[in-house]
Amino acid sequence: MIRYVQMNPQRLATKRIYPELFRVQEGIEIAGRTYSGVGNVALLQAERYAPVHVRRTMIDEAMHGDNTRLRNYRNSCVLAARQGTVMVSPFISDKEKEVMEVLLKEGHPFIYIADNGFGDYYKPSDGLFDSVASGRVLILSPWEYDPSKRHVSRAECVAMNQMAEEICTCNN
Repeated sequence: MIRYVQMNPQRLATKRIYPELFRVQEGIEIAGRTYSGVGNVALLQAERYAPVHVRRTMIDEAMHGDNTRLRNYRNSCVLAARQGTVMVSPFISDKEKEVMEVLLKEGHPFIYIADNGFGDYYKPSDGLFDSVASGRVLILSPWEYDPSKRHVSRAECVAMNQMAEEICTCNN
């Protein structure tokens, strides 16, 4: 908590230096769906996109001792990002979050589908903040902000994965 408070002046300065990256942008239309976004909308002009969606069958196989398909899939996502592909995902599962951590660590661009809209004072979490400031991340959400939202339903998870697929299909 102390580190978070100590970083407030730095985050405020960053938001003032790059206001266009931290201002909520409304009306971003992709594949007939309208999103709000925070971050670098120029990522929507990239040449290649690929979704990150770890299937339940991959996780089940890994739990039963065969993690080959899961490992290969995660590696293929990172390799694609290293070759310039913009990865798109809500990064819901732990294995998808591991891919996002590698993307953040290595500085690759990606589009993150958020499960809630953006409030008046929205700012990305610490993990995403620096990547948004450097123009490597675009956070999109098709929903209005709901301050009481605390849980993501299975239907919303399925919908967000579908949105990631739509973004990739529409823009490739």
